[in-house]
Amino acid sequence: MRYFDYAATTPPFEEVITTIAEVMRRHYGNPSSMHRFGEDADKLLKRSREVCAAALGVHPAEIVFTSGATESNNLAIKGAAIQYQARGKHIVTVSTEHPSVYEACKQLTDLGFEVTFLPVDAQGHVSTEQVCDAVRQDTILVSIMHVNNETGRVQPLHDIGAALKKQFPRVLFHVDGVQGYGKLPVDIRGWQADLYSLSAHKLRGPKGAGLLFVREGVKLFPLLSGGSQEQGLRAGTENVPLLVGMSKAVRLAGERQAETARRMTEWRDRVVAEVKTIPQLRLNSGEEAPHIVHFSYPGMKAEVLLHTLEQLGVAVSTRSACSSKLAEPSRVLLAMGRSELEASGGIRISFGDEHTEQDIDELILALRQAVAKLESLERWKH
Repeated sequence: MRYFDYAATTPPFEEVITTIAEVMRRHYGNPSSMHRFGEDADKLLKRSREVCAAALGVHPAEIVFTSGATESNNLAIKGAAIQYQARGKHIVTVSTEHPSVYEACKQLTDLGFEVTFLPVDAQGHVSTEQVCDAVRQDTILVSIMHVNNETGRVQPLHDIGAALKKQFPRVLFHVDGVQGYGKLPVDIRGWQADLYSLSAHKLRGPKGAGLLFVREGVKLFPLLSGGSQEQGLRAGTENVPLLVGMSKAVRLAGERQAETARRMTEWRDRVVAEVKTIPQLRLNSGEEAPHIVHFSYPGMKAEVLLHTLEQLGVAVSTRSACSSKLAEPSRVLLAMGRSELEASGGIRISFGDEHTEQDIDELILALRQAVAKLESLERWKH
């Protein structure tokens, strides 16, 4: 079985697995304890923070460790909203954001906040002008993802960040960077982002570990009360083994980004060209993120094509893993103007750095065979 669902999760680097096991075995102390076992764990935690900060081009004190992207996004959005509500209660985001951003913003509306969900064009893009036009006197936060988790669309973060800081310097700018790191260059300072979320298991690290960059001077209301860990922003004993493993994965993914992107771009272009030759399929992604190809089979339920491909030895996904078991059409595709038939038949193929040319050959062959099989069944029914 060939695995093409790296946008959902990734197999950890062997070095990461080894490191986590070693830390669990040898460094089990609580990093908040004052004895030698605690001090050893705390040193590992400090070094992990330094490694992640260096990879992102920020200061170690600006890194807050979390349990993953969902917590990072919720801490960024809700933490900022509650902290700065005296300035205003308006937030700007995009209609195609990941559920951990979209639902967090919707939840805030129940608490009296107002959220503008910006529309996107047929390609899934939002313009800098749209963002700035939506900002009001009472806007406190703008949240825009780097790479869309379903379609791979890349948003113009440099332009948006520059415009926001020039015209609205008091408005915070949050970037959900989960699908971009390790595939595309990341420039937190250049984007002028105040908050940036990352998840370890999307870049061949462990599940259950993530981070939030919080620019120096930005304050957040903690969502978890308790101890003073993570500068008081995230109470709870840090999971030292997973965080050490994450720091190694962040370093390795960052070091290999350019070569990984080059190889995945070649594979993406091959698959995109193949999809264009199959009349039953409609391409929803473009030549932006190197690791994602998304298309629809209008009139065919996505899970039918998914399981047909699985029978042929290829594992893909229908949408974000967080939403893949939902029956309704893709919110992202509907926002892009696709019909309900198209939005119900979406398939996402996502690559990883372990894939080979042979894997891509097998994927393309399986895709041809699956569509031919389903088309034959449809003709037989009629």
